[in-house]
Amino acid sequence: MPKRGKRYRELRGMVDTERGYGLQEAVVKVKGLATAKFDETIEMAARLGVDPRHADQMVRGSVTLPYGTGKVVRVLVFAKGDKEKEALDAGADYVGAEDLVEKIQKEGWLEFDRAVATPDMMSLVGRLGRILGPRGLMPNPKTGTVTFDVGKAVKEIKAGKVDFRVDRGANIHVPIGKASFPKEHLYENAKALLDALLRAKPAAAKGAYFKSIALSPTMGPSVRVDPNRALEELRS
Repeated sequence: MPKRGKRYRELRGMVDTERGYGLQEAVVKVKGLATAKFDETIEMAARLGVDPRHADQMVRGSVTLPYGTGKVVRVLVFAKGDKEKEALDAGADYVGAEDLVEKIQKEGWLEFDRAVATPDMMSLVGRLGRILGPRGLMPNPKTGTVTFDVGKAVKEIKAGKVDFRVDRGANIHVPIGKASFPKEHLYENAKALLDALLRAKPAAAKGAYFKSIALSPTMGPSVRVDPNRALEELRS
């Protein structure tokens, strides 16, 4: 295990590792742990009671956070004709077709954070599967990024729409905002994410769905959240 610095150890001492905090309480606590010289990202991590090896227990989806992530998101859209103009009018940073596919394939260009495509472009975009797929950049109809309504998709992403998907260990990691956000905004974003995860619960999942939940800043320790208390706050 890597040796932690003095700053980290001091922050770790501010957290009661023997208890699970309520969600609102955890938000306040994690803001106090973000003491780096830059605006740290606050992330939620959760371990779910599913087995991702089974297709009927895969958890995947997206949610538009009420107050966004605080990050400027660069959106690329694969589209032609009227849809190209629609994407540009909605605020897309890059729009194109064969030219963008070639740029990515030949130059290894990946100066974007999210990609959207119209359905008729997917036969072309499919060539980029080995490049975009491992990086989580491949457009997918399940997350609303393969659609003819490109204007809406771009606006939602710019407004704070984030994707989530369990990894092989049944964990998800999603940013819920910046440390500079008011605690109320981080709290509402956290609740929106938990609600989306709950709605995405597979029918085949058995037992406790939320095994563990934690909030953490980029450069600080995590704060453990009591799943039962968080769900009670979600329902209230």
